[in-house]
Amino acid sequence: MYTYQDLQALQAQSLKLQGWIRRQTYSPELEKTLRRFSSWEVSELIFRVNQSTFRGRLAADPSLPAGEVEEDGRQRWFSLEEINELRRRMKINRKTLLPPRPQGKRAIRAAIANFKGGAGKSTVALHFAHAAALDGYRVLCVDFDPQATLSHSMGLSDVSEDHTVWGIMARDLIRETDRMNSAVTGAASGTALPQRRLPASVRDMGLEDLRVADFIQATSWPTIDIIPSCANAAFVEFASAQYRHLNPDWSFFAAVARYLDQIPDDSYDLIIFDCPPAIGYQSMNAVFAADVLYVPSGPGYWEYDSTTSFIGQLSEALEDLDAGFSQVSFPAGNAGSPKAFLDVRFLLTRFEPGNDLHRAMYDAFGKVFGDRLAEHPIELTRAVEQSGRFLSSVYEIDYRNMTRETWRRARATFDRAYGEFRETLIKAWDEMEDKA
Repeated sequence: MYTYQDLQALQAQSLKLQGWIRRQTYSPELEKTLRRFSSWEVSELIFRVNQSTFRGRLAADPSLPAGEVEEDGRQRWFSLEEINELRRRMKINRKTLLPPRPQGKRAIRAAIANFKGGAGKSTVALHFAHAAALDGYRVLCVDFDPQATLSHSMGLSDVSEDHTVWGIMARDLIRETDRMNSAVTGAASGTALPQRRLPASVRDMGLEDLRVADFIQATSWPTIDIIPSCANAAFVEFASAQYRHLNPDWSFFAAVARYLDQIPDDSYDLIIFDCPPAIGYQSMNAVFAADVLYVPSGPGYWEYDSTTSFIGQLSEALEDLDAGFSQVSFPAGNAGSPKAFLDVRFLLTRFEPGNDLHRAMYDAFGKVFGDRLAEHPIELTRAVEQSGRFLSSVYEIDYRNMTRETWRRARATFDRAYGEFRETLIKAWDEMEDKA
């Protein structure tokens, strides 16, 4: 017989192993640090210019960041801060190196979602965030998944549940309840609405006093922040059901959207959601707040079957929300009811080009989803597998730790997938209405 006490003991053993892994993976201070990038990477893979052109620009302007030189003097290595300074100050053929961003619009939001476990949601979210940062964008990640894979991969492990999506939702419940209680009906009579009362157990948490910035944590990447998750946040599904009972008029699914609308428009360029493998209170908050829905899937039949079920159940959930909250005042920056995405895309992951079944499933996805299917799947390579083992993206791995061709092949598959992702977001960005 196994009780919760036995499970607690097993968790304690696992936490010890996690600590050992962190000691092997991170710096001596147990903090994840971002490596420097070689002049070869900066010129050819990040700025996409000839190495000699890049070196010539550095030599012509001594005020530009020069990076750190290897002992043999053959290679310079640049921090991301230095790369971004170069990006701001350099032009190639009179063209800026800054990434495109529509003026006067808030950050665009993309949800990486599928309730099939192992579809690669966290891997895709992590790599797209890192690729976007190397592209010059400022990124906010939101980890909706209590498994917290994305948070751990970003170097965060000691997270309080108060500062996760659960805390945002509980804070929103209190604030929305207070707003409703202060409203009046009938301008002539001034009759107050029935008061909605929240128990002391909810109000005494002090969450309503937390500022927007209190939920956001820095990562080892200077231009990537994250709203992290943790295992203790798993009870959000149970708590949210209780909260809805306390205030049936609370539009729970819009809590995160209301929170994100409080972030200044120029704070970030991209906001990426890593969703849990289920349709629940957290995932519905993610899809409602998202402008673009990205659905990763493995290349097998059962994964295709699960993706089909996901689409059906998501559409039913959104339909139910539309019917149940048709009179809700929606947050600024959202299209209102019914929920409409600016774009929906499907992305195959763990794809092996030499596998006949995988190629057949790619064709099947294409016949069903047409141009909604990303042209470039994410291929399964040894470097991709290794990045998962070390809680790092391919972009974080130093190519000197393996053959350069192995590393470059892995990076290339994510570069191509990110390139399509960026193109999708830019088109959606142009269609997105300015924030009122």
